[in-house]
Amino acid sequence: MVEAKITLKNPTGLHARPASIFVSEAGKLKSDIFIVKEGKEANAKSILQVLAMGIKQGDEIILRASGEDEEEAIKRLTELLENLAE
Repeated sequence: MVEAKITLKNPTGLHARPASIFVSEAGKLKSDIFIVKEGKEANAKSILQVLAMGIKQGDEIILRASGEDEEEAIKRLTELLENLAE
């Protein structure tokens, strides 16, 4: 299992459009991927679960991946979140 701590910089947070981009990218990966915020966990491949997290600018989240491409998953998704701009 690999983890990365990220503070979301996107001014609009992880709402519909950025969340759909994120979930789409996560869906291309083989690992199980989760977002953890304030002790709550969501499947990063589920748009409904990601939106339900209510992640906004400045929130600190943990990306957690487990599986055959876990290192690549964390790297790609961390870069995506750091570069999302609405």
